Amino acid sequence: MDTLILSRIQFGANISFHILFPTITIALGWVLLFFKLRFNATGEQKWMDAYGFWVKVFALSFALGVVSGITMSFQFGTNWPGFMEAVGNVAGPLLAYEVLTAFFLEAAFLGIMLFGFSRVPGWLHTLATFLVAFGTTLSAFWILVLNSWMQTPAGFELREGVVHATDWWAIIFNPSMPYRLSHMLIASGLTVAFLIAGLSALRWLWGDRSPEVRTTLRFGVWMGAILIPVQIAVGDLHGHNTLEHQPQKVAAMEGNWETGPNVPLLLFAWPNEETRSNDFEIGIPNGASLILKWSPDGVVPGLNDFVAEDGTVLHPPVAPVFWSFRVMVGIGLLMLAASWAGAWFMRGGRGVEGLPRPLLWGLAGMAFSGWVAVLAGWYTTEIGRQPWLVTGVLTTEQAVADVPAPMVLSTLVAYLAVYAALTFAYLAVLTYLARRASQGRDVETFETPQSGEAEVRVLQPAE
Repeated sequence: MDTLILSRIQFGANISFHILFPTITIALGWVLLFFKLRFNATGEQKWMDAYGFWVKVFALSFALGVVSGITMSFQFGTNWPGFMEAVGNVAGPLLAYEVLTAFFLEAAFLGIMLFGFSRVPGWLHTLATFLVAFGTTLSAFWILVLNSWMQTPAGFELREGVVHATDWWAIIFNPSMPYRLSHMLIASGLTVAFLIAGLSALRWLWGDRSPEVRTTLRFGVWMGAILIPVQIAVGDLHGHNTLEHQPQKVAAMEGNWETGPNVPLLLFAWPNEETRSNDFEIGIPNGASLILKWSPDGVVPGLNDFVAEDGTVLHPPVAPVFWSFRVMVGIGLLMLAASWAGAWFMRGGRGVEGLPRPLLWGLAGMAFSGWVAVLAGWYTTEIGRQPWLVTGVLTTEQAVADVPAPMVLSTLVAYLAVYAALTFAYLAVLTYLARRASQGRDVETFETPQSGEAEVRVLQPAE
């Protein structure tokens, strides 16, 4: 493999590892705020117990997200110098806005959120939780603005191959930004919903019948049941926006080679780029036309329209986009089935006692299903933009650094080894925290003289 493909794999590995943790912290910050507000309103200990457990998960995820983000940003210089040379006038300020408006906000109040609940007035701790949650969302906003602009660039002009901003409003609110931002924020919510439901189900199966576990298990299931139909609707809107601005990506997602009407929705196929056709097709007649054009006679673009006269392929590699899209959709349908089944069994006041044991094990097994769906969706988006790094402006090949392939390979192997170890450690720590919390926790409550608001000091689990 040459420098280009190795650099792409390396950046893909870095961003795949990095995105796992912001996907948790973006929504988990708001969940923690909800737990704290419920405790403030009701004084019920279960809400603060939930806060005390999940704030540890937030802190661990936040730390790994920051560290992996730093190494990823280095690669703009080491592997992709052409990117900043060509579009730095847009990418640089957007990344700076993310640091100045979001990261500093998170860093300033994270310490109060983690360690201040017994040291500051209750209102200040609640405010710190809100500001950290707001900061994580603001960070996601700026990153997704940049990524969306790379997919659907607007508000710029080219001068001697260099991008210059002409309209910052058009850059920020580019054609795909609202859809990508909404889709990602809801994806974060679903990731957190199934993480909470999964770990809580595991603790329940271990025999933990505390009010905290009952509350978080019910909360996670209902959060997933509410968000997944919203995500399906937003995903449909996102797909139509992609069809308008990146039809070659949609053609790869659908595995459709020839432009025309009555295109089937392929449930299974093996895209063959040598023959430019699909093997072993299983599909629903007219399905793709109905979904994308709301009519069985709707014309869906084909991949063969994106081949230059000299034979240069101008569409993305088909198989990775085709399969990653189906993994994302498949996980989404599984989330729909699991969360709605859980909501059904808890109906009528039966609560979590109504959840059958197989479903509890299923929820436990789906604790990290959001990660799989997010990665599959991210691969669909990023691989689907190839061969462009910035659509219509800069190709991936034009931006890559001129460094020896063995050098890239050696750092790639090192990254993969470190990331594998950190992922294993992260999962091990979460399992340890869940098991230790299930063994019992001492909690001391007291009144805060300054505000009279009940607060909680969570002590170490009883040995």
